[in-house]
Amino acid sequence: MRLSDASVVIRPRTSWEAMDLGVLLAREHRVLLMGSWALVSLPVFALLCLMLWDHPSLAMLLFWWLKPAFDRLPLYILSKVLFGETPTLKQAVRQWPYLLKGQLLASLTWRRFSLSRSFLMPVVQLEGLKGQARQQRQGILQQRNAGAARWLTLIGMHLEIVLWVGLMALLYLFLPYQVELDWDWQQLALASEQDWFWLEHLSNALYALVLVFWEPIYVACGFSLYLNRRTVLEAWDLELVFRRLRQRLASVATVMLLAIGLVLIAPAPRAMAGEPLEALSPQAAHQSIKALLEQPPFKHPETVTHYRFGDEKPGKKPGQDSEAHLPAWLKSLLDNLNSNTLKPLAQMLEVLLWAALAGALTLMIWRYRDWLRTFVSGPSIRQPTPTKPAPTQLFGLDLNARTLPDDIAASAEQLWSTHPREALGLLYRGLLSRLLHDFNLPLKSADTEAQVLEQVRHLQQPQLLAFSDDLTRHWQNLAYGHRLPPTQAQNQLCNNWRALFGPEGGQ
Repeated sequence: MRLSDASVVIRPRTSWEAMDLGVLLAREHRVLLMGSWALVSLPVFALLCLMLWDHPSLAMLLFWWLKPAFDRLPLYILSKVLFGETPTLKQAVRQWPYLLKGQLLASLTWRRFSLSRSFLMPVVQLEGLKGQARQQRQGILQQRNAGAARWLTLIGMHLEIVLWVGLMALLYLFLPYQVELDWDWQQLALASEQDWFWLEHLSNALYALVLVFWEPIYVACGFSLYLNRRTVLEAWDLELVFRRLRQRLASVATVMLLAIGLVLIAPAPRAMAGEPLEALSPQAAHQSIKALLEQPPFKHPETVTHYRFGDEKPGKKPGQDSEAHLPAWLKSLLDNLNSNTLKPLAQMLEVLLWAALAGALTLMIWRYRDWLRTFVSGPSIRQPTPTKPAPTQLFGLDLNARTLPDDIAASAEQLWSTHPREALGLLYRGLLSRLLHDFNLPLKSADTEAQVLEQVRHLQQPQLLAFSDDLTRHWQNLAYGHRLPPTQAQNQLCNNWRALFGPEGGQ
């Protein structure tokens, strides 16, 4: 590893600045990182979906569990990119099977839930340490930056969920308006388990696409934290300074050697010959070095603990530049804000703001619980609900399907000439039986004809609604007004019955 060939500036950084460097690295090589991740992860995801088609939740769980195996490829690419040895996409994918050899079982079992996974992964993969040496190395690395690594994992988990739900919402927004109108959410909620598999697999596919985007960034941020910690521990920045200094002095080394030789050969002055050199103790040298490192250009400390305006210079007191232009009450308010008097009030306000945010999120989730249940946890709403027993009679008509003929339309046509009331009653009885048993309408014994039509309207089937409305109107005219439907209407009712329920619409 040659630090002089590094493609980034080697210097100590804060934890968040180091993670920002990881984001920049991932963005600069996004095509290689995301392309290689997609080539190795998406085929595995497709294979899991095919093998576990009837268990889509298990397929997604296994795919999520295998993330540490996929993460080794972006780490390999970043380690090469850092020192100017950027591999091609083909070369990187070919290396992936060899990267799985080192401690893969441990990465997928007891180390799987480590919140510092991306930060400690280079210890195994790049340094090749294991056993006691790995534990000691991890203990040294986690003395600093461990908290930032845990926050990186927690933020990444929430970001994955947000992007996943956002993609599902975006897909829903792209649905045509007519398709959305034709959807019956009650029927979707009561659909069988087989009907939900396509939606669950689509949701899993969107999560796999989210990982293609986010997981290389997550690995890059952990790798940059690891580099930053090693820079501090091993003083990489000082090593680079000395190497550059050696390169500068190499050109004048001969001249310096001649000058040193002349100085050694020349006689020492008398004034210095009689005075012994004063030795410098180790403690004095340590204090001198420490005082030197605390001064520029090694450190530029600046602590800002007060509120100030945007055009105010940092080196001046608050309000100094615009003191003549500020009213007295505003200057008094700024002084109070910069003091410790209002600190408890500020902390209380911060707690209230966080509580308001949590309450708003809870209210939003409760408000859109039906939509989330449909797109995120569809299988959980397929629990069978106890229903009341279906009525056996409506309007004095027997609704038992066994009492109906096999071909209702043909039987009605035979009865029109001799018993028109029985013919129309047969059609209406068959319609009510179909609505009760085939369409699962919650009809009650006390329902009126208008209430039955209102429930048919909720099915959102225009052809069935039109036939039901026409048949109900003729049934009411005959039952209450003793008016028979005309011959054309009789034939039309039988033809519409066959169009809706087939030539044999009895059972």
